[in-house]
Amino acid sequence: MNIQGDLLSEIAEAFGNCFNHLIKKEDLSLQPTRKEFKGQYTFVTFPFLRITKSKPEDTGKVLGDYLMKNGNLVSDYNVVKGFLNLSIRPEIWKQLFLKGYKDEQFGKLPPKPRHFLIEYSSPNTNKPLHLGHLRNNFLGYATSQIYKAAGYNVTKVNLVNDRGIHICKSMLAYKKFGQGETPESTGIKGDHLVGNYYVKFDQEYKKEIQQLIAKGLSEKEAANEAPLIIEARKILKAWENNDTEIHALWKKMNQWVYDGFDVTYKRMGVDFDKTYHESETYLLGKAIVDEGLEKSIFYRKDDGSVWADLSDEGLDEKLLLRADQTSVYITQDLGTADLKYHDTHCDRSVYVVGNEQDYHFDVLFKLLKKLGRPYSDELYHLSYGMVDLPGGKMKSREGTVVDADDLIDEMIETARKHTEELGKIEGLSDKQANELYEILALGALKYFLLKVDPKKRMLFNPEESIQFHGNTGPFIQYTHARISALLRKANEEKLEFDNPEFDKLEELDESVISIIYMLNSYPQLVAEAAENYSPSQIAQFIYEVAKEYNRFYTEESIFKEPDEDKKLFKLAFSKQVSRTIRLAMDLLGIQVPERM
Repeated sequence: MNIQGDLLSEIAEAFGNCFNHLIKKEDLSLQPTRKEFKGQYTFVTFPFLRITKSKPEDTGKVLGDYLMKNGNLVSDYNVVKGFLNLSIRPEIWKQLFLKGYKDEQFGKLPPKPRHFLIEYSSPNTNKPLHLGHLRNNFLGYATSQIYKAAGYNVTKVNLVNDRGIHICKSMLAYKKFGQGETPESTGIKGDHLVGNYYVKFDQEYKKEIQQLIAKGLSEKEAANEAPLIIEARKILKAWENNDTEIHALWKKMNQWVYDGFDVTYKRMGVDFDKTYHESETYLLGKAIVDEGLEKSIFYRKDDGSVWADLSDEGLDEKLLLRADQTSVYITQDLGTADLKYHDTHCDRSVYVVGNEQDYHFDVLFKLLKKLGRPYSDELYHLSYGMVDLPGGKMKSREGTVVDADDLIDEMIETARKHTEELGKIEGLSDKQANELYEILALGALKYFLLKVDPKKRMLFNPEESIQFHGNTGPFIQYTHARISALLRKANEEKLEFDNPEFDKLEELDESVISIIYMLNSYPQLVAEAAENYSPSQIAQFIYEVAKEYNRFYTEESIFKEPDEDKKLFKLAFSKQVSRTIRLAMDLLGIQVPERM
């Protein structure tokens, strides 16, 4: 049953019989009825007054009377100005509920013959993952989950920035100041250890710049002529020339970082189907630059550097190869784009990258279009806003970047404190309690970062995110745990509600109908969230479901319900709400506990 489609068909029929005007149901639309009015669907009459040749209120009344008398769906209506608010018959809601309850594939749409490649994370191997990476990873993983539920074939990809001048800075600092220390000898996680040397390079480099400025050089000249940056460039050149010693150091330090990343990714609950490395794609990019030169799409300047002129596209000139023939970011991005398409023949390639790279991807996509790549029309930049923190920064190695590991640790400690204060670990062992703290901490963190539209810059408030009330992950997780406790009690009392028909059930409470309406819209919402690349739509939906269910739970008795058929229905209804919460939160990569 497609309740909206059937209702639109009846409204189209009403136009034909009441106003002698044929109209296609595709030309009609419905919207949810506002909460302050009775009803579930609203039809707006204003656009059709030229057909009805009557007042908006009169048009609504004529249509409402016809639907109640001749249709199979509407039990009541009210008209507010030109808005026709329609109430659907209780038996229809019961049928819709049972259909969803018995559907083993509820929330999963039919398979579609399209393959999406979603690239996210994209870390550098010169520093640990940070707060920005958390939003990136959670957004990329959730988008992948949503596309899978929407019926698409999805490949999750990570492109690791494992080469380039920034990597060489960490390597040079380690060579000069490392004294052979390792993650094992220091007890420091590998990605953090390498990140420390990136910071060390920056500190020493700034000292050299100031010394050169004191000797009369301009700041730009000093930054370009400081001995450390000159040596770092030499290391990059040596790396591209396959210098044995440099490559050995590069592999060793990168492996420290990969080992550290693996630990953080596991804690974050994200994974990848395939990982690419820029060290494997930059040569492909150089070959594409040569191709562009041959086709006169690119050009070489007198110093040997290679550029693309995009002024005809409303952009400017873009560097593709430096004068010393070392590559830049966009060089390897060209190569990676080709390689990803060659490997997967995906129908659409999605890049999850912060909005500070909007211009970069605009350039990349236009270059691939100029190069005539067959996939160039199916490239999409899922651009998201930066994450800010209130009251300055939390734990940070530079005072400017919040490490992902530090933030997760702090969130777990905050979850522990809040949970113990509220007494929500009664009856749990220490192991169960610690597992709960981690589930709540990651749930709070993920939900808070995903509930905001990706395009918006956002303020992350750790204390607010961990609350058990309001629009937070723990509130939704607690709702699931509450229903789980209720269902455990029902099973202990041997109440049979798993194969319901509820033939004797004639009426449904308004609060129940409101939630069934939302549950019925869930599959369509998954499709819309996929189309809009918007996990925030799923987050907002599941918050509304949890909020409405808690209102139902507070107002409606379940175990003291005297009508046995109604009691069993309320249990089955609660189970379907719990299932929907679990499915929706899983799309966001969030676990929901059975006990709290």
